Amino acid sequence: MQSDAPEPVVIVRAVRTGRATPSQWDAWTADGTYLYLRYRWGHGDVAVGDVDGPVIAGFRHGGPWAGDISLEEFCRRAGVVLADGVREA
Repeated sequence: MQSDAPEPVVIVRAVRTGRATPSQWDAWTADGTYLYLRYRWGHGDVAVGDVDGPVIAGFRHGGPWAGDISLEEFCRRAGVVLADGVREA
């Protein structure tokens, strides 16, 4: 049986680039696709390429001033997967 569901986005490397609000990371998939992850103002986005790239996942969480979140929580809420053993660098 074939599924029409898209393959999950799996992050194999992540580097935190924002230590405070907003929380943000540079991240990569196994095939080398660069992703930009950012959480600010209660909204999280996963963009391909950079901040202006197409958004492939997103979520709302917290109030309008929310901007601090862990990588694990961000990925869980955005519906992307962290590969086993991946921690933010």
